[in-house]
Amino acid sequence: MNERWLTIVGIGEDGLDGLTDLTKARIADAEVVFGGQRHLEMIAGMNLAEQRRWQSPIEISVEEVARLRGRKKVCVLASGDPFHFGIGATLARLIPGREMRVITSPSAFSLAAARMGWALQEVTVLSLHGRPIELVRRHLHEGRKILALTSDGEGPAEIAALLDEAGFGPSGLTVLEALGGPRERVRDTTAADFDLEGVSPLNVLAITVRAGAGARMLPLTPGLPDDWFDHDGQITKREVRALTLAALAPRRGETLWDIGAGSGSVAIEWMLMDPSLAAIAIEHVPERIDRIAENAAQLGVPGLTIRRGKAPEALDTLPAPDAIFIGGGGIDDGVVDAAIEALKPGGRLVANAVTLEMEALLVLLQQQMGGSLTRLQIARAETLGTMSGWRPAMPITQWAWTK
Repeated sequence: MNERWLTIVGIGEDGLDGLTDLTKARIADAEVVFGGQRHLEMIAGMNLAEQRRWQSPIEISVEEVARLRGRKKVCVLASGDPFHFGIGATLARLIPGREMRVITSPSAFSLAAARMGWALQEVTVLSLHGRPIELVRRHLHEGRKILALTSDGEGPAEIAALLDEAGFGPSGLTVLEALGGPRERVRDTTAADFDLEGVSPLNVLAITVRAGAGARMLPLTPGLPDDWFDHDGQITKREVRALTLAALAPRRGETLWDIGAGSGSVAIEWMLMDPSLAAIAIEHVPERIDRIAENAAQLGVPGLTIRRGKAPEALDTLPAPDAIFIGGGGIDDGVVDAAIEALKPGGRLVANAVTLEMEALLVLLQQQMGGSLTRLQIARAETLGTMSGWRPAMPITQWAWTK
């Protein structure tokens, strides 16, 4: 089907006044119009044939749109640029682009960059609408400019509090409200001194990151300090973690299973490599579950999935992984076999052994299946009386294998 039966119209804060006569005619020509309450109220006087308000969850309405393919002329009303954190991208998962006619207005981010005088290609753009605000943490580097679309009028204050708590209180904040419309307002403050009231629910927060004393900036390399994680001793230590992530070799869009996650450190750092990466932390000790979730939120990856249970039983029904990490001093029978079976072709499995028993298993696996064996030995300088000496950590044997 090549006919453009679906029209998607991006509407700015100036409403119908910002649309051309041709665009209004395309809306009026539709047999079914989908939109949120605010947009449908804008077109209330156009005497349209049929109007349908977005349902919750939105996927219900998206499927309704798809079912009308080839049967009716459909118009979808959206905000700003429908393909910038908008409904357009969601619809495109089911409907080919050649069947759409898309009419855009400037996105909130474009308008915010223009008001700030910022080059948009040099700005970090985040949608925190309906998403955890902790996602901003990974982007907190001195001098970085961030534009964040918030969920509501409380969003800027909540983000300001997060920044202040994390040591970024001096950061400059600009709240840009109802951009492009008659109620547009722009106000400046800092994270530490945020006291703005009556913020419009339609707002973008511009952040100029400034680090205060003790600010925790997440480095762009793996191997975060161990004390950045709350743990009970079950943690893959910093240097070994960095080498483990190098062996896991994350690639865009991949999913990791972290079996026996402990503090969740490997899964968390995997997700920090790129926003497209996903991870599932599998852990059976109850008190570690909340600890993993808190570590993930504090380090900017609140989307980490946590599966409570013991492998291999807990692996059932999980989405197939692109990479698997097995750590710790020992594993139950069947865990490695289940991991190998679940791993996608071309996927990587990395297992670290600290006990002789698990090391013997990894040596046997390497002999039978190939891959590489590496001995990792770390020593740290520590005070020894009035002098210093090397304190060796337990050696690690690492088996890395590609399916």
